[in-house]
Amino acid sequence: MNEPSAPDGWGPPREPRDPWAGPPQPDPSAWDAARPAAWDAPHPAWGAPASPWPEPGDAPWAPPPAPRRSGRAARLLGAGSAVLLLGVAGGFAGGQLQERWGGSGTYPSVTLPAPAPGSTERPEGSVAAIAAAALPSVVSLQVEGSAGSGTGSGFVLDTGEDGGPAAFVLTNNHVVDGAYADGVTVLFQDGAQAAGRVVGADASYDLAVVRVERAGLRALPMGDSGSVVVGDRVVAVGAPLGLQGTVTEGIVSALNRPVSAGGDGTGEASYIQAIQTDAAINPGNSGGPLLNARGEVVGVNSAIASVPVAGGSAGSIGLGFSIPSEQARRTAEQLIRTGRAVHPVIRVSLDGQYRGEGVQVLDRPGAVEAGGPGDRAGLRPGDVVLAIDGRPVTEAAELIVDIRARQPGETVTLTVRRGGQDLEVPVTLEADG
Repeated sequence: MNEPSAPDGWGPPREPRDPWAGPPQPDPSAWDAARPAAWDAPHPAWGAPASPWPEPGDAPWAPPPAPRRSGRAARLLGAGSAVLLLGVAGGFAGGQLQERWGGSGTYPSVTLPAPAPGSTERPEGSVAAIAAAALPSVVSLQVEGSAGSGTGSGFVLDTGEDGGPAAFVLTNNHVVDGAYADGVTVLFQDGAQAAGRVVGADASYDLAVVRVERAGLRALPMGDSGSVVVGDRVVAVGAPLGLQGTVTEGIVSALNRPVSAGGDGTGEASYIQAIQTDAAINPGNSGGPLLNARGEVVGVNSAIASVPVAGGSAGSIGLGFSIPSEQARRTAEQLIRTGRAVHPVIRVSLDGQYRGEGVQVLDRPGAVEAGGPGDRAGLRPGDVVLAIDGRPVTEAAELIVDIRARQPGETVTLTVRRGGQDLEVPVTLEADG
């Protein structure tokens, strides 16, 4: 018969023993002499032999009945006790092993191998190489104005002759719109900053040029946005959420995407025939460059689509839009030279409420301005424009965006439906103003 043992934590202290010496062997005669007969019977509340540990001379101990526990609780408690005992035993044994075999547990003679020599050089065309070349020419803009403060991005577009003391930075109009005369600060990648001055801005194209006094800058090369195809790899650089020098990568998702922003009471609407990309673009990226695999600017990041959420809207969802570089270059040149940009127009009013096929000219007198390009081409109120140069249009913004992406003097062919008959009508665009 196994001898009873005292419950954990009860009974007199025991002498420590060597854990390597094995369990102690009790003296059966001492147990038999001291054990009352009552110990051999199960305790009525526990259903198992009681385990008192009386001091010499004390009366036999009778524990109070223990509260009953459910089987699950008992199992959980048992598991916890087992883990505790294992932890104590493991720690104790580990200490003994360390004392016997490991000393203090350190190994002064061990030396780990040094890392292999690295290099910051990256293959031409890699994202790292594109970023390294572009980052010194990409800036962050801090703007103070009538509407408060904000941040955006931009890039060095022109440095004048020999890179000298003044440079022009291209950004979005909505970044600097409403800025005080001394409210634009340009922050460079090396940590330097300088005051900026807006020399020209255009809300319709959402572009602006800022002049900054600093020598030694390098202009980013402009690429041919007309050669971009869907699937091309692109890199966006800017300061999303004020995090300067952020680089993201993606592809061209679509071309000639009509985007109309603003015009909701906060200012004039912007019309962009945009390059769509899934490179992550967030607030603060506005005005930064979209680069091709050669590190050339093929777009100016301008807008994103986002999902409304509680308290605002989500960040990048992979739908970013950039102004094609050819449009940006042409508009920037006009802004630098004259302080304003010109817009090609046909001088007709479109019906924004029309929901049929194509886009309808308002069916009322004066909808086609007398003597304007549309009037000279023979357009009439109520005409429905189905396509421009063979590309179908379904919304007024699509037609406006396509025309704004061209130059005054250029001729486009409108496919027009009138009285059930389709006509081809050539229209020569002219400058507004």
